[in-house]
Amino acid sequence: MSLTRIKFPAGFWTGLHQLGISPHDVVRKARLPLTIITEPAVSTSQYFAIWEAYSDLIDDIAKGIIKLTTVFETAHYPPSVLATYHARDYRDALKRMARYKQLCPPESLRITEEGKYCTIELDWQYTEQPGPPMLVGITLAFLLELGRRGTGKPLTAKLVEFSQPMGDIQILETYFGCRIRIGGNCNRLTLHRGDLDRPFVSYNAELLEILTPVLDKTLDEHRTHSITEMVKWILKRNLPAGRPDIQMVASELGMSDRTLQRRLTDEGTSFKHLLTQVRHELARDYLVDPSLDIKEVAFLIGYEDQNSFYRAFRLWEGDTPSNWRTQHIGN
Repeated sequence: MSLTRIKFPAGFWTGLHQLGISPHDVVRKARLPLTIITEPAVSTSQYFAIWEAYSDLIDDIAKGIIKLTTVFETAHYPPSVLATYHARDYRDALKRMARYKQLCPPESLRITEEGKYCTIELDWQYTEQPGPPMLVGITLAFLLELGRRGTGKPLTAKLVEFSQPMGDIQILETYFGCRIRIGGNCNRLTLHRGDLDRPFVSYNAELLEILTPVLDKTLDEHRTHSITEMVKWILKRNLPAGRPDIQMVASELGMSDRTLQRRLTDEGTSFKHLLTQVRHELARDYLVDPSLDIKEVAFLIGYEDQNSFYRAFRLWEGDTPSNWRTQHIGN
């Protein structure tokens, strides 16, 4: 499921290589399995851990922000970013970026145009955790980098505000070409509104015609995912390793257990109900696999003893697991 799974663009790991940083070192520092480098997507907590690890391996947050933002090659952009790079002008690019950011949580962008300026505020979807400073800085730097690469002009910002310390501010002020304010209550990039009308030299109407309908369709499908579906997906993945509790699931979603319970109540369900539902669905899936004995099925769905599983299954299906299996195997 894409909503809780965050895609790391392949270019991220390539970019690290170009900076002389081994992706393996980053993953080890993040205390994650090395296989995560080749996985198509990661959870919110893993995503944040990778950014924290990159930050720890670079001497200074500000230096790390500028290095990765400028080394990232356009050829490695995922389709959602490619669409922004080939937009008609800077305004069109930023609007597309805010729209398609929804395909890659947890960052979310809010754009406001007023008077001479345009502000872009960074927010977080599906998580109450503030993102790592490195990720915050790179997200805002990348928005200016997009305008510079697209227009072919050395654009500067009017003001950049960060809620957390960002290392050597001078480095950032040199890059953004403006004052940097630290310790506010938001992360925000303020641009000169006139720059938004600048055409992109990389404008490609033909490519946009191909990419836009595909991305819009993906976005519509993406929005249909609910918290309920996300919780079920996490439960299904974690049940074989033991009985996951609400704290563990909430942590993976980057929110408190109280917030998760509230969101589930809003969707007319509860964590306990979903856990039961997932166990029932998995029990049926596992029982039609003749290679698994019933004791294994009980263990895989989080029951420590077979009797508890038998009692639960009788409530669900009105039959014993073995009778149910006999009737359904091979059907």
